[in-house]
Amino acid sequence: MSQSAAPTSPTARYRPETRLVHSGTIRSQFAETSESLFLTQGFVYETAEQCEARFKGDDPGFIYSRFSNPTVAMFERRMIELEGAEAARAAATGMAAVTTAILAPLKAGDHVVASKAMFGSCRYVVEDLLPRYGIASTLVDGLNLEQWKRAMRPNTRTCFLESPTNPTLDVLDIPAIAEIAHQGGARLIVDNVFATPIWQSPLSLGADVVVYSATKHIDGQGRCLGGIILSSEAFIAEYIHNFMRQTGPSMSPFNAWVLLKGLETLAVRVRAQTDTASRIAEALANHPKISRLIYPGRPDHPQAALVKKQMRAGSTLVGFEVKGGKAGAFRFLNGLKLAKISNNLGDAKSLVTHPATTTHQRLTPEARSELGISEGFIRFSAGLEHADDLIEDLCGALEKA
Repeated sequence: MSQSAAPTSPTARYRPETRLVHSGTIRSQFAETSESLFLTQGFVYETAEQCEARFKGDDPGFIYSRFSNPTVAMFERRMIELEGAEAARAAATGMAAVTTAILAPLKAGDHVVASKAMFGSCRYVVEDLLPRYGIASTLVDGLNLEQWKRAMRPNTRTCFLESPTNPTLDVLDIPAIAEIAHQGGARLIVDNVFATPIWQSPLSLGADVVVYSATKHIDGQGRCLGGIILSSEAFIAEYIHNFMRQTGPSMSPFNAWVLLKGLETLAVRVRAQTDTASRIAEALANHPKISRLIYPGRPDHPQAALVKKQMRAGSTLVGFEVKGGKAGAFRFLNGLKLAKISNNLGDAKSLVTHPATTTHQRLTPEARSELGISEGFIRFSAGLEHADDLIEDLCGALEKA
């Protein structure tokens, strides 16, 4: 039995910053201050009758850490209260969370509609993996509501999107797409990684399921992998819990403990990173070596009105196109001294990515072009360094581009 769907705790009434520190804590008999780390595969029972009842689900408690674990349950509960969900299951990685959330409820003959603009691995799951199991998929321009409507079929069961999108930071209309999905008898799954739970709450906007790569902002310090699925108690119980129990994409208790520590500082870090990203966007917006800049907090963002409507602030990420194509982008990347080249994001260290040759390299040049991922496009993830140092580093590298 998972402990993540336990009755609402007293901390649920507090504001997000307080819940991020206190929610879900299970203290042992030693009354420790920090959350306990339960590094155990299994659990013991006082009697054979208790063991039988535990496996039948008649006795609440832990059975095996592949199914549930006290440290993992604390992480799940804290995320439930932060997100405003009824239940959750933590997974080994962000992609384990995405794949499980999409695949677990589906069967051969079902159909999925998804936005074309998404992380390369997510697109692989939707476009390549699902059809192998008889599940058809249709990719649409996520910004075009008419395409969502036209793509819906009688057998459409799931719609999937990221907002803001990876890596071009488009902001999709979650309430409108949720309405289209629900009118067609489908559920909407939202990958909320780029917004973080601090700046956007998809469940309150109409989404049915929210997924995160906890590897990103939730850990935020480059230490471990993790993912989580948040939804209604019914969805988690009917589709997710048994799927994960039987197939095993479980989160390590150690990683859950690390992520609990990350959650304590999530709001502080995300606010600081967003402020820095905003300053960097302002500094680079009119730079002569940049042909295009995208930042959800700016009035010139293509969906600026929607950003104000469904997000509480901008983002920790900035996208920009360096003149000179791949050669110009590589000269820029190689000229950086402070920001580090990496395919990760949401870290305390500022990171830069060239999506065309990394996260989206498996797409054809035509598919990348359709998504606005040019050979000169750069994704910048703001860290916790001083904004002026980062601006100096970026401007200095741009001179070499």
